[in-house]
Amino acid sequence: MTGRPVLYLVVCAAPPAQRIGELVELLMRDGWTVCVIATPTAATWIDRQALAEQTGHPVRWRPRLPGETDPHPKADAVLVVPATFNTLNKWALGINDTVALGILNELLGSGLPILASPYAKESLTAHPSFGGHLRLLATAGVEFTKTDALRPSEPTATFRWPLIVARAGRHLRASDA
Repeated sequence: MTGRPVLYLVVCAAPPAQRIGELVELLMRDGWTVCVIATPTAATWIDRQALAEQTGHPVRWRPRLPGETDPHPKADAVLVVPATFNTLNKWALGINDTVALGILNELLGSGLPILASPYAKESLTAHPSFGGHLRLLATAGVEFTKTDALRPSEPTATFRWPLIVARAGRHLRASDA
């Protein structure tokens, strides 16, 4: 036990996931113990071994077998980055078809602070269900980062990690006060 708050970092498959180690480094510098949980596709995009070495915890992406213990300590907060169209819609509907969604669904009603940074094409965010699903998650207690965390001028828009870390520090630690 390090005495540092435990942050579950849920990573979905979008271009920023390929640089998630940079975010992990900044979060750890900010005082978090980071445990990475990836969607199945994101798990193929990231270096799970390097992240495990960086955080000291294995990356979770597949279901545990019966009798296996959870390799992560209990979470104090949750950060979903990048939060994709697919994951946000499934989460709002309570779909539990991946480890990442199972954990998000379990923790949604737990009272833990949850911050999500949506990442979706404009054509997808215009889908009629998307806004309603974000409002539903917000009503359940999920906070969302603003689009100022994105650099939309880049061909493959990416997150400004320091803005995400600052927002995580403000929102996710607010419950500690």
